[in-house]
Amino acid sequence: MPPDDRAIAISATFTAEAIEAALAFWAGELALPHEIRFAAYNQLFQELLAPASLFARNRGFNVALVRLDDWLAAGVDESARRFIDAVKQFTAAAPLIVALCPPSPGHEAACEPVARFIREALATNLADLPAVYLADPEPVANPHDPYAGELGHLPYTPLFFVALATAIARKIHALSHPPYKVIALDCDDTLWRGICGEDGPQGVALDPPRRALQEFMAARRREGMLLALSSKNNEEDVLETFRAHPEMPLRLEDFAARRVNWESKGSNLASLAAELDLALDSFILVDDNPKECTEAQTEAPAILSLPLPAQAREIPEFLRHVWAFDRARVTHEDRSRHEQYAQRAQRVQAAQSASSLEEFLESLQLEVRIEPMAPPQIPRVAQLTIRTNQMNVSSVRRTEGEIAEIRAPNSECLTVHVSDRFGDYGLTGVVIFRCAADTLTVDTFLLSCRALGRGVEHRMVAHLGEIAQQRSLARVEIPFVPSPRNRPAALFLESIGGGSLTAHQAAAVRYTPSQGLRHLPQIDAPTPASRPNYVKIATELRSPESILARIHSEPRRMQPSHPPRTPLERDLAELWAALLNVSAVGLYDNFFDLGGHSLLAVQLLSRVRQIHEVDLSLELVYSGDFTVYALAQAIETKDIEPEYNSLLREIEDLSDEEARALLEEERDEQ
Repeated sequence: MPPDDRAIAISATFTAEAIEAALAFWAGELALPHEIRFAAYNQLFQELLAPASLFARNRGFNVALVRLDDWLAAGVDESARRFIDAVKQFTAAAPLIVALCPPSPGHEAACEPVARFIREALATNLADLPAVYLADPEPVANPHDPYAGELGHLPYTPLFFVALATAIARKIHALSHPPYKVIALDCDDTLWRGICGEDGPQGVALDPPRRALQEFMAARRREGMLLALSSKNNEEDVLETFRAHPEMPLRLEDFAARRVNWESKGSNLASLAAELDLALDSFILVDDNPKECTEAQTEAPAILSLPLPAQAREIPEFLRHVWAFDRARVTHEDRSRHEQYAQRAQRVQAAQSASSLEEFLESLQLEVRIEPMAPPQIPRVAQLTIRTNQMNVSSVRRTEGEIAEIRAPNSECLTVHVSDRFGDYGLTGVVIFRCAADTLTVDTFLLSCRALGRGVEHRMVAHLGEIAQQRSLARVEIPFVPSPRNRPAALFLESIGGGSLTAHQAAAVRYTPSQGLRHLPQIDAPTPASRPNYVKIATELRSPESILARIHSEPRRMQPSHPPRTPLERDLAELWAALLNVSAVGLYDNFFDLGGHSLLAVQLLSRVRQIHEVDLSLELVYSGDFTVYALAQAIETKDIEPEYNSLLREIEDLSDEEARALLEEERDEQ
């Protein structure tokens, strides 16, 4: 595999290839152009530590599947510590997704404290290490398959493998899709039950489904998403409703902005985007009215419109399965975002009261700190490469692992921290560059929109010019790669004389208000072609059972030449067809010719054991032509074995005279 290959690479402590079908299904649903590859059996430590392993060469997503009782023989506590140490040493560019799978029955007590230790280590001790994530599958009743585990170390049922694949796919989605930033919420029959304009502010109710919705949205706010109100209503009725219901989890001050009027939702969302200085494709509209959702989506196609289920009791489960709300990692800047927008409102007020832009900028007392990136900043730096669109000269997106690989002298990374008298903007800018020959060449130059128009970008260029001069380099090159959203970056480079400057010119770059735009226009993007169907996932594909049914919903059409004859043969043919995902199986069709493989054979024999209560060896699969007929014969033979063995034991206990008498009796009866 070439070193730049982008795969979903999987290594496990058990046989895990049964996950492939469900993972391939999700790759299709999410339009993930990644091949699924498996490391050698039970080589997890080697994958994490070896410099030439599948994980080390991969540039896609690495997945580690751990069943703790697989480490019992080597010592589960010691193996867990070795695992944490290996993860600490893991330096590949691809994100590492870790899934702790349920231990076998009887081993829960020994494994539970070890699982807790690993989770705490990943959540705390490794918080500063990049690109390590936990994926937790949905609970499945009876996830274990002891017989398949005994035959082929395939310890779980097909249903659990679907749940495991779904958890991994959901984490990959969170890592590969830019997160949404704003949730615009309707009021009547969304935040509460009832219509405040008709029932009165006191007449609406906070029933359990809407309480769950508000608690869910409050949690998203704590993770860094902004909340906004978008409601067709009289504003005073809405304000009075909040005042009349102090028991509501959401308070009016939790909303960064609001549009409560009788205008269309689409135009109000566009107005909210302008106020918050965010693009419309970062907005999610949540509304109980499907008609309003459709009209808003038509008027503002870039938004994600989510109509709530018609049955209110389904709202909590629906929201829990909307992947659009997921965030791969929550940074310090995320947690302080609401406060930052409150500070932004103060800045807007100060700008409006200032007599000139120069006076406003001077009053800000702006402080800009540019310094080499520190390891704890890696998650935020990667986040900015994914989220920043306007002031981004190259629009290169990078994972945390790729950011962690940036090291001098090949490349260097600078971070930009901004604050003023109103508060801290946080880490808002990133520069990645390399020095070769006589030139400093910029790879990434980006600045969050919250700090635009204040000269921060000019200071970043000047800082690069100073570095070039200190290293006796002649030039600073800032190549521009156009994208649908980075027109402001082009305007900025044009304002300083272009992206090709001498070191002296770059160091001399200064900002004057006449050079910049007081307000950079938002450039809306079209609806992303790769956007998943979140409503479909949250309604039709939210349980492992429904996903498994969808995987098998379109079997390959087959015309068997010899249909089964007996009830046993018909049952076995249906079982084969379901496992192989074909429409029908003939009596003499070969299992492997139909697409079967060893893992499916293990699952097949496990199902036969559950249904017919017979233990069959894998030797049956490989000893000859493995067909429905051969399997039926083996089962029938196993069925008569107890009676046959009992008869043999009875005959062995007879004397010669008794045996002859019994034979004579049998002849007389015939």
